[in-house]
Amino acid sequence: MSNGGAAAESKPSTGEQGAIAEGIDVTVYRRRWATLLVLCLALSATMLANTSLSVALPQLSRALDASTAAQQWFSDSYALVFAGLLFTSSSIADRYGRKWMLQAGMVLFGLVSAYVWLFVGSSAEMIAARGLLGVGGAMIMPVTLSILTSVFPSGERTKAVGIWAAVSGAGSALGPVLAGLLLEYFSWESVFVINVPVVIVGVIAGIRYIPAHTGTEGGHGGLDLLGALLSTAGITIAVYALIEAQHVGWLSARTLSMVALGLVLLALFVLWERRQKDPMLDVRLFRSSGFSASAVALTLVFFAMIGVFFALSQTLQIVFGYSPLTASTAMLPMSVMMVLIAPQVSKIVGRFGPRNTIAGGLLLAAVGMAGLSTLTADSTYWHILLPLSCTAAGMSLAMAPATDQLMANVPKERAGMGSATNDVTREVGASLGVAVLGSVLGGSYAARISDSLTGLPEQARQTAEDSLPGGMMVARSLGERGQQLAQDVSRAWMEASQVAYLAAAGLIAVAALIAWFFLPGKASTSTAASAEETSDQGTQAAPEQAEPEQADSDRADSDRADSEQAAAEQR
Repeated sequence: MSNGGAAAESKPSTGEQGAIAEGIDVTVYRRRWATLLVLCLALSATMLANTSLSVALPQLSRALDASTAAQQWFSDSYALVFAGLLFTSSSIADRYGRKWMLQAGMVLFGLVSAYVWLFVGSSAEMIAARGLLGVGGAMIMPVTLSILTSVFPSGERTKAVGIWAAVSGAGSALGPVLAGLLLEYFSWESVFVINVPVVIVGVIAGIRYIPAHTGTEGGHGGLDLLGALLSTAGITIAVYALIEAQHVGWLSARTLSMVALGLVLLALFVLWERRQKDPMLDVRLFRSSGFSASAVALTLVFFAMIGVFFALSQTLQIVFGYSPLTASTAMLPMSVMMVLIAPQVSKIVGRFGPRNTIAGGLLLAAVGMAGLSTLTADSTYWHILLPLSCTAAGMSLAMAPATDQLMANVPKERAGMGSATNDVTREVGASLGVAVLGSVLGGSYAARISDSLTGLPEQARQTAEDSLPGGMMVARSLGERGQQLAQDVSRAWMEASQVAYLAAAGLIAVAALIAWFFLPGKASTSTAASAEETSDQGTQAAPEQAEPEQADSDRADSDRADSEQAAAEQR
C-alpha cells in the first residue's frame, strides 16, 4: 500500500509532464512562482530607481548646486547607458548564464545606490553614478523576462508575463509615490537608500529560487565582439541624438549627422549579424508578423505613454498646485488598475485571441488619452481619474500579450535576445516620446503664450517661452501684475497639452491597427489551456486517475475492431 502511495507521489502531475515535454526541469517548474517573485523584486528595484528621480530632482539639484544641463543628465545618463548595453548584456547572459548576470546586476545596483547615499557630493559624481545604475539596469531587466519565459511552460506564460508587465507598470507609477513619501520626512538620499534592502532580499532569495541553468542558455559560440560594439555604439549615438535634439533643434546639422551615424552603425550591425551562425540579433525574426508587429506596437505605446505622462506630472504640480507626493498619489490608480487586470489577461486572451485583446486594449488606451485632451486648468481630479483609468486598463490589456507574442517567436535558447528587443523597443519609444512629444508640447506652448508676453524684457520673454516653470517664475516676479500672466501661462500650457494628448491618442490608435492587421486572431492551444485552468489540484487529480481506465477502454475497443475485421476477411 505504501509502495503504491510512493509511486503515486513520484508520478509527475499533468502540469509537470507538460513542463518536462518543453524541456523545463521539474524542480524549476515547482519553484516557478517563487522565481517569478524574485524576478519581480529585481525588476521593481530598477523601475523604482528610474521613476523616483524626477520627484527628488528639486532637492537634489539644490543640494548639489546642479545646473539645468546637469539635471537633464541625471536622467539621460541612465537611459543612454541602459539602452546601449541591452543587446550586449543579454547576449552574454544567453551564452554564459542568466543567473549570474542577474545577481551581478543586482549587486552592482545595490553598491552604486549605497555609494550615492554615502559619498556623492557633486553633479559629476551623480551623473557617473546614474550611468553605472544604467549598467546594472541593463544587466537586470532583459534577464528577468528571459528567465521567466524559460521557467514557465507555454500554457502559463501569458499569465506570468502579465504579472511581469504589471510590476513594470506599477513600479513606474509607485516610484514617484514612494519618493514623495520619503522626501516628506527624509533627505534626497533616501530615494537611493530604498534600493539597498530590496537588492539584498533579491540577491539572497535569488540564490535559492533563480535556477542556475534553465536548460536553454549556453551552448553558443563566443561573444560577438564586433556585433556588440556596433549595436552599443549605434543605439547609444541614436538615443543621444534624440535626447539632445530637443535642445539643439531637430533639423540642426548636429542632430541629423548623429542620427545618420547611429543608423549607419545599426545597418552595419544588421548586415554583420546576417552573416553570423550565432547572431546577437536574428534579424530573420522580423519576417514574422507577430514579432515585428509586437515590436512596433510596443514602441508606439511607450512613445505615447511616457511622453504624455512627462507632461502630466508637470501639469499636476504646477498648474493644479499639487505637492510632489499628492501629484504622485493622484496617478496611483494606474497601478491599482494594472494590478487588478493583469491576472485576468491570460483568460481574456484565451477567449478573444491576442489580436482582439491587444487591439482592443490599445483602443481603450487611445480613448483614455483622448479623454485627457479635454482637461483644462479648471478641471477637477475626477476629470483626470476616468481617462487615467481607461489608459491604464488599456495598457494592461495590451502590453502583456504583445510582449508574449514577441517572445513566442523567439527560440528559448535566445530568450535573452528577444527580451532585449522588447526592452529596446520600450526604451527607444520612451526616449522618442519624451523628445518628440516634448518638442511638440514646448513649441505649441511657446506659440500660444507669445502674445501675452508683449512688452516684457527679452530675457523674461525667453524664460517664459522656454517652459511652464519658467512662465510661472516670470509671472511671480511681476507681483500683482503677474496674476493675469499666470492664468495665461496655465491656459497656454493646457491647450498645448491637448495637442500632445491627441497626438499620443493617434499614435496608440495606429498601434491598434498594426495589431489588428498583423497579429494572429486566435490564441495558441497552450494559451487557451492556460485560460481554462482553475489551478485546483484536486480537480486535476481525477482526470489523472481516469487516464488508465480510459486507456484500457481504448485498447478494448481497438482489439474488438481488429477481431471483427479479421473475421470479415476470413469470411
